[in-house]
Amino acid sequence: MAIELKGNDVRSTDIVSIARGKEPARFSDEAQRRISRCEAMVRSLVDRGEKIYGVTTGIGELASVFLSPEQGLELQRKIVFSHSASCGDPLPEEEVRAAIACRANVWAKGHSGLRLSTARTYLDMVNRGVTPLVFEKGSLGCSGDLSPLAQIAEVILGEGQAHYEGELLPGKEAMERADLPTVELTFKEGLALVNGTQVMIGQMCLLLDDARSLIKNAIIASAMSLDALKTVMRPFDARVHALRPYPGQITVAENLRRILEASEILASPSGKVQDGYSMRCTPQIIGPTLDLYKYALNVVETELNSVVDNPIFFPDQDDHIGAGNFHGQPVGIAADVLKIGMSELANLSERHANRLLNPVLSGLAPFLVEGAGLNSGLMVAQYTAAAMVSENKVLSHPASVDSISVSADQEDHVSMGPVAIRHLKEIHRNVSDVLAIEMLCAAQALDLRKPLKPGKGTGAAYEVIRDSVSFMEEDRPLHPDIAAVSRLIRSRRIEEAVEASVGHIGI
Repeated sequence: MAIELKGNDVRSTDIVSIARGKEPARFSDEAQRRISRCEAMVRSLVDRGEKIYGVTTGIGELASVFLSPEQGLELQRKIVFSHSASCGDPLPEEEVRAAIACRANVWAKGHSGLRLSTARTYLDMVNRGVTPLVFEKGSLGCSGDLSPLAQIAEVILGEGQAHYEGELLPGKEAMERADLPTVELTFKEGLALVNGTQVMIGQMCLLLDDARSLIKNAIIASAMSLDALKTVMRPFDARVHALRPYPGQITVAENLRRILEASEILASPSGKVQDGYSMRCTPQIIGPTLDLYKYALNVVETELNSVVDNPIFFPDQDDHIGAGNFHGQPVGIAADVLKIGMSELANLSERHANRLLNPVLSGLAPFLVEGAGLNSGLMVAQYTAAAMVSENKVLSHPASVDSISVSADQEDHVSMGPVAIRHLKEIHRNVSDVLAIEMLCAAQALDLRKPLKPGKGTGAAYEVIRDSVSFMEEDRPLHPDIAAVSRLIRSRRIEEAVEASVGHIGI
């Protein structure tokens, strides 16, 4: 069943389903009516000779130049060509599909002024597997993602390049093979295609889906470490967290209690009064990341269902306004704060790995291997984690505070949200690998605790890991093991096994 784009109530998970699950998308009947009504209004305004930014005038610093109707039509094609100026590596195809779906949902609100046939062509590209080639660098996150959106728009004009059935083809050929007509743009359509934040929003929908999974895996990895380190459980008592009622903190503590339930390791006396901060304060450290995730999700879903365009048309009042809803500051800041939260997952994870490897702190064999001295065990895996944690600290610097003026100072403040998003993507890769190192260490430590059994959830995670990575009896290359566990994290097999054992990890 097709996912319906109606301009309202579309969730980030809907975009993930279109982009990753390749679910088809369509406009609701009401959205089609709104799009057609606004299209008719634009035609009426042009016929009356009204001065409209980017329709009958130039754009940017050239907005004072009035154009004839013939020039206004020619301008739309030139907008696409002149703005297609990106460089760098190609974006993954799923991110381009997400961007197209997000842009279509803006048009569904009926304030952008393009034709319904043009809007449908975009969804037809997604549904038939035509994915434009888009480069990663060029957007400032203000006036929208002008350059990457222009690369998408090139393809419906029969220009540019696009992926189709595993081949990278000239845009016209890709459209022909998919039996799609190319488009001759009319008034406002060039701006309607490029003037929005939807590349950022599409990327953030996918990154939020990944972040949710990584937070779950961070809770699981922490539980494995806490189990192997024979943590004192009383700090996770629900009464403690009710007295400091941050939602994320409460949720993390509750999940830790369920994942660690029935652990024979924790049931055996340890003689400890309390643990170090990285153990005892796990809910207080992961909890804020969960709260930041929910903040970012709210921003993204608000933006997803907003009118992000310029100028904006109001058919009910027969009016149009040139304004600034294309500014990506909300999204840029959301990406920046999520960078901090996700980096903290890796910070905590590396500290857990360190405690597992240090015999003074763990009570286990040095670096979790017998014959220390001859064997170094998992020692250098922690070095790798430390390197990625340090890199994340650099990547966490906020991009959204670093504006640069463009367009002869007409566009003199920009969000730099796309830079924040590229950094967030790299942080996610690092977090996945750091969590893999912690899980690798924790699984080795749980083996050294035998015959005592781990908790229900930690045991389920352990079994999935041991299906791919065997116990380390003596030194061997570590990178295949790290990569194997990282693949398990990214495939979501570990969280699925734990949830099958203890129930949904409710975040």
